[in-house]
Amino acid sequence: MKKEFTITVYTENQVGLITRIAIIFSRRKINIESINAGPTEVESIHRFTIVITETEEVVQKLAKQIEKQVEVLKVMYNTDDEIVWQEMAMYKVPTKVIAEQVKVERLLRQYGANTVVIRNDYTVFETCGHREEIDALAEALQPWGLIEFVRSARIAIIKASEGLHNAVLEFEASKPGEPVVENEFLDKRDGVFSM
Repeated sequence: MKKEFTITVYTENQVGLITRIAIIFSRRKINIESINAGPTEVESIHRFTIVITETEEVVQKLAKQIEKQVEVLKVMYNTDDEIVWQEMAMYKVPTKVIAEQVKVERLLRQYGANTVVIRNDYTVFETCGHREEIDALAEALQPWGLIEFVRSARIAIIKASEGLHNAVLEFEASKPGEPVVENEFLDKRDGVFSM
């Protein structure tokens, strides 16, 4: 049974990686509902948050496929009840309507919208929340002349995760592996390759 999953991918910050990850989804004909990328609490490590609707079996296979990419450090997938998530939205409304209609002002307060820009011709508000809340405000503003509406991709924190920071610190503190052995005959070149 298909349901919504949030896939979290921790990576090195490399050019072209987002394209290779997107190709993994397109080859399987899976639609990405939202994708967000940005830095993490650990310098030089980035985090992709990808939302898809699929079966858990397919998501498991995707996670394994993504983890095969050299620059990918860790991939996790979660359902909505295993994460804390938000989206951000901005709404552009005619300033005249806000000044004249008390109902619009109450509506914006009800949804916790904050003013970003006020101009003579329009005002821009922002709000954060779940998709349903954001869509509900956009729908409520339609009769009052909503000029423009934009919503960001999902950002999410995994409830059960201890974060990547501690894992990276533990890895850095662990003993280094065996030194890499170069070709053992490299310094004996004349003796080995003589005729």
